[in-house]
Amino acid sequence: MNTKYSDLINQTYYFPQEEFKLNKDNLQFHNIDLMKLVEQYGTPLKFTYLPQISENINKAKSWFRKSMEKNKYEAKYYYCYCTKSSHFEYIMNEAFKNNIHIETSSAFDVNIVENLLENGKINKSTYVICNGFKRDEYINNIARLINNGHKNTIPIIDNYEELDLLQAEIKGKFKIGIRIAAEEEPKFEFYTSRLGIGYKNIVSFYKKQIQENDKLELKMLHFFINTGINDTSYYWNELVKCIKVYIALKKECPTLDGLNIGGGFPIKNSLAFEYDYQYMIDEIINQIKIACDEAEVDVPNIFTEFGSFTVGESGGAIYQILYQKQQNDREKWNMIDSSFITTLPDTWAINKRFIMLAVNRWNDTYERVLLGGLTCDSDDYYNSEQNMNAIYLPKYSKEKPLYIGFFNTGAYQETIGGYGGLHHCLIPQPKHILIDRDENGILATEVFSEQQTSDDVLKILGYKKKI
Repeated sequence: MNTKYSDLINQTYYFPQEEFKLNKDNLQFHNIDLMKLVEQYGTPLKFTYLPQISENINKAKSWFRKSMEKNKYEAKYYYCYCTKSSHFEYIMNEAFKNNIHIETSSAFDVNIVENLLENGKINKSTYVICNGFKRDEYINNIARLINNGHKNTIPIIDNYEELDLLQAEIKGKFKIGIRIAAEEEPKFEFYTSRLGIGYKNIVSFYKKQIQENDKLELKMLHFFINTGINDTSYYWNELVKCIKVYIALKKECPTLDGLNIGGGFPIKNSLAFEYDYQYMIDEIINQIKIACDEAEVDVPNIFTEFGSFTVGESGGAIYQILYQKQQNDREKWNMIDSSFITTLPDTWAINKRFIMLAVNRWNDTYERVLLGGLTCDSDDYYNSEQNMNAIYLPKYSKEKPLYIGFFNTGAYQETIGGYGGLHHCLIPQPKHILIDRDENGILATEVFSEQQTSDDVLKILGYKKKI
């Protein structure tokens, strides 16, 4: 009988896959021996595999290059990294090896940009796309960046008042973009995004406040769909509307030459994941080209702001199953040595699915279980696998420790979980390891941060040690 955990995976999915394979009965991720990581660093453990960041960036660049060549699309492509996905320096250092650009969301992002400039990670030719709702500190920081000579900084106008606020602080002429307030998918509780300016108002806004203003140079129209770039009638309908606005605006504004199609490339969240990136890019480029050719306007330079796609597939987390609780005749709870609320908050907040696999004991028989975290909160559990309300793992045994891994967790989890701060029920932040390869392909690991101690937490809470 096929009762091993390896049999279950092989019967359910195509396995092995590009990043996953077995060494005997232990899982390898990008040829990283995960059990060696566990033996060296213990659990709970978070890790970042840095080479995956560059790999995804260069995949996207290649897809756009091929598509533009295929469609004879005579404009440029600019890959921007969306900083809010992960602000860490090690992420920036890896990403900006690849001649890319940057998108910001808030005031402190600009301080990061200035640090990157000071340390030579980016330069004066790097585009800095400033998104988000802007108030005093963000406005001041954008102005300082432009006034100090970074002319490729483009604040994206989110509301009518921002123009006046920016002009009051910025000396001389500067570039701007306008964000479209896209209509949301029908299942949303609201009809139109809170961000940006409505489709129907953009051309009139340009004519009234920008066209005759010698201080402003409109360079970009920004378009972003909350549900991401997907092959749905909703996405294509919104894209067509966006292209129509671009063409109408371009006819009024000769300086407009950039279309920002935002972020939203999905990342692999299951071994059954399927998404044809090249097809989607081909269709987007083709639709823009056809519409512009018919309207007899030049095709725009294309900007993207990929965040999760850049860093998501570089991250992972490994836990040990500490104990199994048989709560009734059907439900077995495998308790991990950390908390989902603390370390993978999207699993709790938005029911996000990550790839979850056993790290070891693939040749053992499996059982149906539920996964629970250490906090006393009833919501601290994970059940978002393909198998709906349950997960299958090698059978629990006190004598044979079981480790599980969550993969492609590299975007948002640290910032949403509150890196370096307090966590629910004071569950400590786990150790974090950086993994890289040298020019010969040899793996190197280093500890980025140790697991939080009780002293770390008590200090944040204001408790002082007696001298």
